[in-house]
Amino acid sequence: MANILATQLRAGMIINYEGELCRVISVEHQTPGNLPARVVTKMKRLKDGINRENRFGSSDKIERASLEQHMLEYLYEDGDNLVFMNNETYEQTELSKEILGDDIVFLQPNMELEIEFNDGTPLSATLPASVVLEIVETEPVMKNANATGSYKPAKMENGVTVNVPPYMESGQKIRVNTVDRTYMERVK
Repeated sequence: MANILATQLRAGMIINYEGELCRVISVEHQTPGNLPARVVTKMKRLKDGINRENRFGSSDKIERASLEQHMLEYLYEDGDNLVFMNNETYEQTELSKEILGDDIVFLQPNMELEIEFNDGTPLSATLPASVVLEIVETEPVMKNANATGSYKPAKMENGVTVNVPPYMESGQKIRVNTVDRTYMERVK
């Protein structure tokens, strides 16, 4: 099992804390005045869904859970589950929609995700770092608009609103960062 520093914790990671697998929900780095820096985390224990908050010193070592990782292709939605397929074995795996949470809006047909398993049970899914989406609604192009101007909101085909440069218009495709939901570049 790999150990990481508390400062390396990120939301979505699965760690082994006090003998229990926990998903990190949020991480906050605090430097309170003349006291030592600390990392405050909110975690959910996977076996029963109980939430807990913990404080770690910035140099504390945390045990990252050793999980099997597989790239699986998204096939379709089935009620409260998503169905994925391993392209090497053609084995299908169902994953609860809850695992993706709000990021489910970025899921596209045939998209490959990294799925982490523990004893054959899928625990987490990681989307690609970016996706290409079409702008379906935005304000009209502004005259003399350039990339250095202010940004304007644009509604994407999946319903997410992203701030885009003022020269962008409906029907154009852009690359969107799936982590922070920001505009990256225009796609031709």
